[in-house]
Amino acid sequence: MTTTFSGATASDTTSLRYARVLTIAGSDSGGGAGIQADLKTFAALGCFGMSAITALTAQNTLGVSGIHGVPAAFLKAQIQAVVEDIGVDAVKLGMLHAPDIVEVVAWAIDHYKLPNVVLDPVMVATSGDRLIAEETVAGLVRELFPRAVVVTPNLDEAALLVGHPIEAAHALDSAAAELLALGARAVLLKGGHLPGDEVVDLLVQRDGRSLRLASERIASRNLHGTGCTLSSAIAAHLALGAGLPEAVASARDYVIGAMRAGAQVRVGQGHGPLNHGFAPVPTHRLPLTPTDA
Repeated sequence: MTTTFSGATASDTTSLRYARVLTIAGSDSGGGAGIQADLKTFAALGCFGMSAITALTAQNTLGVSGIHGVPAAFLKAQIQAVVEDIGVDAVKLGMLHAPDIVEVVAWAIDHYKLPNVVLDPVMVATSGDRLIAEETVAGLVRELFPRAVVVTPNLDEAALLVGHPIEAAHALDSAAAELLALGARAVLLKGGHLPGDEVVDLLVQRDGRSLRLASERIASRNLHGTGCTLSSAIAAHLALGAGLPEAVASARDYVIGAMRAGAQVRVGQGHGPLNHGFAPVPTHRLPLTPTDA
């Protein structure tokens, strides 16, 4: 059977689009972190996810055994292909392993005026493996801290950035202030690595507003990809129209739910993943605007 059309195109008849979120990050072959976690999160929160891969990792629940970087020119090609056709409402930045990769990302943010950029400065895996070259850190801070709406380091990453350990909840405020001084517009400092039965995260914005979020610690081996998931959930909520404090609070609730849902499930022999699909919502459809034409 041959199907023919009258000549109408999709642009003639379609007045809706999805909330679109792009992850620019590394690939986790084990599926628990990186772009795999990001795409699962976008889908679970009702967004259309896209990816531009910065590096391939040979990785499982026990750790990282190899990293293969993607050439900067090919990363640029991936970003161009996605942005120029589909468009972007928010961006999550993950593992950016080399200075030229950071430069491409900074160029893309400026050239395409990419909105709602969430920077997760991935430097250390849950297993303790170092994922970013030391010479890249300065470029990351210089080029991307001012361009992101929020930076989301854990305590190990924050310690590398500020040059000293952060060993107590009362030290979060001063450490966040130090990160703002490095050029960040807002910082979500994640306190999950601190001891105790309560987990405290602190959101501080350059205008002086702050939000302290606390929750009971969840006992689980399955925490691989928690940081990736949180930052991608923040980006998803920003794409859906939430303000930053609301996006952070909603993303944190999602991560807590995913942790609880995956705590008793065995995946691999080491640090397993969250249950990203524990509470999926329908994909949101938004009206087209003149900027989408």
